[in-house]
Amino acid sequence: MEHDFWHSKWHKNEIGFHEPEGNALLVKYADTLLASTSPRVFVPLCGKTKDIHWLLANGCEVVGAELSEIAITQLFAELDIEPEITTLGSLKLFKNGPLSIFVGDIFELTNETLGGITGIYDRAALVALPTELREKYAAHICDITECAPILLISFDYDQSVIPGPPFCVDETEVARLYNASYSITLLEREPLEGGLKGKVAADSLVFNLKHK
Repeated sequence: MEHDFWHSKWHKNEIGFHEPEGNALLVKYADTLLASTSPRVFVPLCGKTKDIHWLLANGCEVVGAELSEIAITQLFAELDIEPEITTLGSLKLFKNGPLSIFVGDIFELTNETLGGITGIYDRAALVALPTELREKYAAHICDITECAPILLISFDYDQSVIPGPPFCVDETEVARLYNASYSITLLEREPLEGGLKGKVAADSLVFNLKHK
């Protein structure tokens, strides 16, 4: 992963990719994640997203993975809770009650360390990765979660206009990455109001992925 790029974003507070009140598409399609009687939702590359606040408020145990310790320190501060911090090899675990965040390289996270997952919420992970890393990421996510169901939100736009991230991850790309392990349903495709970063027309895509 491009560690220096994302560490720089957090150091400079260039985090416009975080929505201040959480994501409406999560609320709309949350039933895909909340079907379990005891939902334990994995949020990869989570940053300090307000979506975590929403998931916790709706009875989920939330497990995140994030490269930036700055982001997670801010997340716990905004939740007004104090984390217990444990070192696990190259990773740090920030934990308080139903919230656990692994800080470090997500590719160092194992199935044994992560534990059982009932669903995955991917709004900012896959679209943050360049093409050459996506296949590795998708295989890793499937491995460490044992192909738990995924609620995936992505963007489709003309990548030649702006370089990303977030990158264009259209239906063909999602199928290429996940079709071997998952049945893929496109739940919604809607124009993104104002376009992407105000520079290019884009569609928001919402997928539900279920293990075959």
